[in-house]
Amino acid sequence: MTSDALLSGLSCPVIPVVVIEEIDHAIPLAEALFSGGIAALEITLRTDLGLEAISRIKAQFPEKPVGAGTVCNPEQFGDAARAGADFIVSPGATSALLSTASNYSLPFLPGAVTASEVLCAMDKGFNTVKFFPAETSGGAAALRALSGPFPSVSFMPTGGITRENLGAYLRLQNVVAAGGSWLTPRALCVAQQWEQIQQLASDTANLSRALKSEVSQ
Repeated sequence: MTSDALLSGLSCPVIPVVVIEEIDHAIPLAEALFSGGIAALEITLRTDLGLEAISRIKAQFPEKPVGAGTVCNPEQFGDAARAGADFIVSPGATSALLSTASNYSLPFLPGAVTASEVLCAMDKGFNTVKFFPAETSGGAAALRALSGPFPSVSFMPTGGITRENLGAYLRLQNVVAAGGSWLTPRALCVAQQWEQIQQLASDTANLSRALKSEVSQ
């Protein structure tokens, strides 16, 4: 499956960027997000618990797409694949990382924010990329401009995206999904306020579907 097919097939086009700081939070957090209508998760490797969290969540929710984020080198790519990740996300792209990704059947979203970076990804056969950090890289206006020379490329922007500016991104034809950390506020995770996180997920899922429906009309 390609990255575009994976993302465009999601019932909710918002993917939470999840940082696990307590391994015992992995399952209840994932359950809250899935119960609220979120269709896929990106578990980052920003902590040493990321790989174990992916394995635990996949064991509990085998039918749900669970990806690994902040994958920055070939070793992490292999580790994430062995942990059971369904897709891989990187904030950037190196030739080594792109070459490694081509050896796996996993959907991979390399990071690209400039025209040259998009071209490098396309040269390796990747037509769906992560746009990070979105807000400080020109935001929705930059993505709209990139749609001209790259009409076949889809983007998943993350970085600075909030519930308030989500619409500016999801209304773009070349945005297939958006990622963000506002669904998992650290304070709520520390306090284990899973019901509040589920409500955030539900509100976001409803909003995102409504925004995407506007684009398809």
